Amino acid sequence: MDRKTDRQAVYQEITDIFGLVPSFFKELPDTTIEAEWRLFKAVQVDDGPIPQKYRELIGLGIAAVTKCRYCAFYHTALAKLFGATPDEIEAAVHYAKSSAGWSAYLNGMQVNYDTFTREVDQACDHVRSQMSQQQRAA
Repeated sequence: MDRKTDRQAVYQEITDIFGLVPSFFKELPDTTIEAEWRLFKAVQVDDGPIPQKYRELIGLGIAAVTKCRYCAFYHTALAKLFGATPDEIEAAVHYAKSSAGWSAYLNGMQVNYDTFTREVDQACDHVRSQMSQQQRAA
């Protein structure tokens, strides 16, 4: 199969899924289009252990932090397509904002990493214990 035939096969598969070939795929060179499509499809389209709605909300959070308007539009549209509510979309973006802010602070202040991980583990143990007590009481 030559590269033109490979590209046409990839275009047909993309069209079968999306109803069109998005122009950003047309920008890819013949040498990489098949590999890029396979990776895109595996990560963005195929079923995986995380349901699609939540994958898109994660993608939106990343897009918000990286400030990619293309990704923010894409992941918002797909999150809505897969049932995300406006409140879930806002929560994903707000969570990303909070995480990015704390990351900047902890890294900038050079908080001791060993102390940080020990305290997180301790807090998780405490919460786990509280959850166990609540389950026993129920």
